[in-house]
Amino acid sequence: MPFSSLKLSTQIQKALTKNNFIKPTPIQEKVIPLALDGKDIMAKAKTGSGKSASYILPILEMLQKRRGEGKAKIKVLVLTPTRELTLQIAKTFENFGEFQDKRVSVVSLIGGEGIGDQLFDIQQGCDVLVATSGRFLDVLSKKQMNLSHLEFLVLDEADKMLNLGFAQELDLILEAIPAKRQNLLFSATYPEKILNIASKITNDPVEVSIEEDVPTVDTITQRVIEVDVNNRGSLLKHLIKTLKLKNVLVFMANKRATDNIAFKFRKQGFAAESFHGDLNQEDRTYTLDEFKANKINILFATDIAARGLDIQNIECVINYDLPRSPTDYIHRIGRTARAGKSGLAISFISHEDQDHFEIIEKKCKVKIPREQIEGFELTGETPKKEKGPAPVKGKGKSKKDKLREQALQGEK
Repeated sequence: MPFSSLKLSTQIQKALTKNNFIKPTPIQEKVIPLALDGKDIMAKAKTGSGKSASYILPILEMLQKRRGEGKAKIKVLVLTPTRELTLQIAKTFENFGEFQDKRVSVVSLIGGEGIGDQLFDIQQGCDVLVATSGRFLDVLSKKQMNLSHLEFLVLDEADKMLNLGFAQELDLILEAIPAKRQNLLFSATYPEKILNIASKITNDPVEVSIEEDVPTVDTITQRVIEVDVNNRGSLLKHLIKTLKLKNVLVFMANKRATDNIAFKFRKQGFAAESFHGDLNQEDRTYTLDEFKANKINILFATDIAARGLDIQNIECVINYDLPRSPTDYIHRIGRTARAGKSGLAISFISHEDQDHFEIIEKKCKVKIPREQIEGFELTGETPKKEKGPAPVKGKGKSKKDKLREQALQGEK
């Protein structure tokens, strides 16, 4: 099915062609017609499925037909979990709206930038607000923003927002916007808490689900290399040189490790940088732009880079440290093989990681053969599991006893 069959204007189709969007993805095929019909939507789709375009395109189409004269009014609010995704979505609105007769005005609201400048941009006239929920509430508290004309509410990566305490902020947001609006909710997973949020936001939503039996991308070659923890850095250099890798995203466990290893690699002549939440916004944006432009070849990152970033040219993802959960594994490796390209994902595991990676395999319905690279072999033996001593009944205080003691303390 070509985009031309989805009832999108010639201006939008021109922008699609310019941005190399030839054929809609499955999520776009399903969501775009429903959105154009004014339906509330709850969509479930994995990372890299093209879900942002599935709501941006119909919203642009509808805005073009409804926009009146005079200064632009806020018609669209898109909430996202990260600054990078916010900026990316705002840019996509601008790219796809480039050839429209009346170009939409898009303002992004993120932390790390001046709130006064953002308020000024809104007051100059704004059709689309793309925001992290925290900064949106900061701006809302200034009471200098008119949301009475809002027609569309979009939550992108809703399950990730829940992890950031979004549920507590939701009521404040819903109080500030019109009750009558079109709601579009996108999430990779729908646990009970997300379903509760959906029931507050949506009105008789159409459920759209794009899933595969194996929740990993077919075009990604997955490898697991066994290596001693203290030999991972040397192995990484060896792989980059022997596989001639030019665009590598390396996931680390924490911010400090990310900075340390990037510094070591730079000293040895690699074009490497770190990327994590402690960087100021200017540095985060600059680092990503340099990586996209191939001026940085190796990006060492925390899980802040695991979702929402659409960088087309990542050849290889390395799990230097394993992710905490199978879901995080899926999001990490989904940074490669974007837009139908092939990609490579390599996980380093030591003796201590074996059990954890088996859980990841089981949940992701994959089984990946273990490899060892000559000169970087895993040494020693897997530690034998030892059962701890059985709990002794009556030894510790029960929860009821502890609560009773606290009540007695309070009475004194």
